[in-house]
Amino acid sequence: MHLQVLGRRNHRLALMGALLVCVFSASAFGADADNNRNDRLRMWPTWRGPNFDGVVVEGNPPLTWSETENVKWKVPVPDTSNSTPVVWGDRLIFLSNEATAEDKRTPPPKDAGREIFMPVPAVPYRFNVVCLSRKDGSTLWTTKVAEVIPHEGYHPNTGFTSSSAITDGEYIWASFGSRGLHCLDMDGKIKWSVDLMEILSFRAFGECVTPAIAGDTIIVVGDHVGQSRIWAFNKLTGDKLWEKDRDEDTSWTTPVMAMVDGRYQVIVAAENAVRSYDVETGDLVWEASGLTRLAIPSPVLGDGMVYVMTGEGAGSLMAIELGHTGNLTDTDAIRWRLDRNQPYVTTPLLYGNKLYTLPKVSPSLSCYNAETGEPFFESQRLEGLKQIYSSAIGAAGRVYLTDRSGTTIVISHSDEFEVLATNSLDDDIDASLVVIGDELYIKSKHYMYCIAEE
Repeated sequence: MHLQVLGRRNHRLALMGALLVCVFSASAFGADADNNRNDRLRMWPTWRGPNFDGVVVEGNPPLTWSETENVKWKVPVPDTSNSTPVVWGDRLIFLSNEATAEDKRTPPPKDAGREIFMPVPAVPYRFNVVCLSRKDGSTLWTTKVAEVIPHEGYHPNTGFTSSSAITDGEYIWASFGSRGLHCLDMDGKIKWSVDLMEILSFRAFGECVTPAIAGDTIIVVGDHVGQSRIWAFNKLTGDKLWEKDRDEDTSWTTPVMAMVDGRYQVIVAAENAVRSYDVETGDLVWEASGLTRLAIPSPVLGDGMVYVMTGEGAGSLMAIELGHTGNLTDTDAIRWRLDRNQPYVTTPLLYGNKLYTLPKVSPSLSCYNAETGEPFFESQRLEGLKQIYSSAIGAAGRVYLTDRSGTTIVISHSDEFEVLATNSLDDDIDASLVVIGDELYIKSKHYMYCIAEE
């Protein structure tokens, strides 16, 4: 059987005409893009980077920085967005929202038929796609794609725009969940928009619906308190290609793409089962149960495997071999699993043969052999860090781990735990870090930073 899974060890940056959110093919953006170092250094087209694994393909970002050291530029940004930016060329793109007036929110309803913890908005919000210049942080354009009074609120640590855009350098796709899926060109002009559905999240904690792309198909998952669904749309026209019901409750995970036997599959982690769908037809290819509820971390691909995890309770991680069909629960297709030390919010970093995970949202790091599940080290305390929402990135033989207070620890990517530097900024950070060449981009609560050697 021919198995092609394009992940951490395949650095051929390709899109089959449009960027795969996590997997790339050799038909690329153009004939020479596959081998063009300048192109590789100028794109971070999904929230987890060129290969959707958090690993910098080429580049050497700074090891140290502060508010007074190695800051190339710093500009204010809307403080209502946790969206990790994506980058193409000289454009840096993220999602945001803003209230049209002071929002004196009303208490959550008591007769909604479900638990609702968050107050309800009372004024319309604008939902925007924002594009900054990488050169100096200036705003190139802001496009409003929707304006509406949201039907429910959000967890105070998140916001209405925690998802990220994706781009292939020609178009940008942005999902705002209940506020629709939108396609824009690189100048911010809306090409098409489609409605999804009203999403009712667990306890009204909010939405995070980042799409995925394979070939000409864009995939969006809507798992919520109601009839959950997965949709496939034509990426150029917005036409619906298929729609499937899902037996799931709320999840916030981003799906990933794999190519197996010449066909794309989209893999979605969730409470009842991890499922893989044929991208062309929507047919179920395989499924496996064994995760806990409230799926937030995204699956990670590498070397013919997909790693799926949830962090509720003790948490669970499964390393599943691709190329199988049917119900894989308790079969040999699950190469190894762990029921400890799994992340509640962050997506693990797969860097070489190492899988780095952060249990819950705690400043404690574990590192496992990606092939066997054997630990290199476990529950290593990250001194100086507090709660962590930002997913780790790997670059130049280093791992960057950032907490919500704005502190980043840089450790050596090695079998032994070694801290190389500790860096602090004066603002909260929930978005993940982005690296383009030798520059590091950090979106904090109130600012966008470009970190570069002076």
